[in-house]
Amino acid sequence: MRVLLDESLPRQLAQELSGHQVQTVRQMKWQGLKNGELMRRAIEEAFDVFITADQNLEYQQNLARFGMSVVVVAAKSNRIEDLSPLIGKILGVIETAPKGQVVHVGNKV
Repeated sequence: MRVLLDESLPRQLAQELSGHQVQTVRQMKWQGLKNGELMRRAIEEAFDVFITADQNLEYQQNLARFGMSVVVVAAKSNRIEDLSPLIGKILGVIETAPKGQVVHVGNKV
C-alpha cells in the first residue's frame, strides 16, 4: 500500500509502518497545503491511505469523493513515544480501511 503521512505526525512513524511504501507530506514537498488540495494531490500520486492526527478532517472534507482511506490517529500527543503503542492497530487498519472512509485509531487522553 502507498501511504501518505500527514505533517502533523512525526516522520519517525513512517519507519514503523513496515511493509508499506510510506512517504511524508514533507518528503512530497506538500507542507502547508490546505486539506482539499493535499487530498487531491495524494489521489493524483496514487496514494491508497492518508494517515493524520487532524481530528476535524472528516468534518471539513467530503472524503468519499477522494476515494482514499483515511486513518485518524489520536493519542496523548503526536510524539512518537505516545504513538508507538498504536502502531500495531495502525498497520492493521491500513490493510482493511474502506476507500473513501475514515477509521479512527486510539483515543485522546
